[in-house]
Amino acid sequence: MTEGSGYKILIVDDHAHNLYTLRTLIEKHLDAATVLEASSGREAIDLTLEHRDIDLIILDVQMPEMDGFQTASLLKLRKRTRDIPIIFLTAAFKSEEFQQRGFAVGAVDYLLKPIDDNLLINKISTYFRLIAKERALNVALEEKVAERTRELEQARQYLENIVTYMGEALLVLDAEGIIKQANPTACAMLEYAEQDLIGLSIGDVFEEEGDEEAGAFMGTWLEALIRTGALAKIEARFIAKDGKRVPILFSRTAVKDDAGRISEIICIAKDMTGYVRIDDEAAYRTKESAARASVS
Repeated sequence: MTEGSGYKILIVDDHAHNLYTLRTLIEKHLDAATVLEASSGREAIDLTLEHRDIDLIILDVQMPEMDGFQTASLLKLRKRTRDIPIIFLTAAFKSEEFQQRGFAVGAVDYLLKPIDDNLLINKISTYFRLIAKERALNVALEEKVAERTRELEQARQYLENIVTYMGEALLVLDAEGIIKQANPTACAMLEYAEQDLIGLSIGDVFEEEGDEEAGAFMGTWLEALIRTGALAKIEARFIAKDGKRVPILFSRTAVKDDAGRISEIICIAKDMTGYVRIDDEAAYRTKESAARASVS
């Protein structure tokens, strides 16, 4: 890239001759840079509003109506222009006091007239190199953010697919046992749309063997989950929308916050319709054997 290429400089001076001299110097050594001119502080501010890609401002201090210090102060107040480097040029305000004032209002350099051509061009080139590094870092950061965003989206989609297509019913409850989320399998087993399940209590759609009052087990659940973080699988039943009981194998796992409090309860249920319990099957076979023996 040609030195100066892709950069835009705003030069500000109330004397046309000074603007011409400065423009000629910059274009001679940094021919690919774009140079904008302003003959007053107000015009300079207007140009920064019109051109949002200004990289560097070279600002005369001694100007009527609005001097360089006032102009720089206003530029630094605005979010859009506060980070643009400002180089002060002056023939009159050469004392240490004015130089300190220039740096106080946000200047990165304070140069004296008559201009030292080599010094000024070296200063400009230095800031261009710094800007190039910053742009490269920003591009690299944006690429990393984009890559990380893609990775997170892929992970989210992967997990979403697992939840969506898993063969077991999944219910996510809050700490009070209210349903917050249900996967398609749970909705199909319970014959509810997900939006109709959300907000129901787990006791509305679930019962354990021997439970007489829906939801009475929540206290025991929470105590056990707080102690262990998970409960072993139990045989239970889902209560479908039409009242039908669906036999399930059910487990619960607690998600805890940093303070150790339960924030969510994850429930997974396997539909056991068509499965025969081992003890029931053994009893059935004993009965069947006895029947065959009596016949013979």
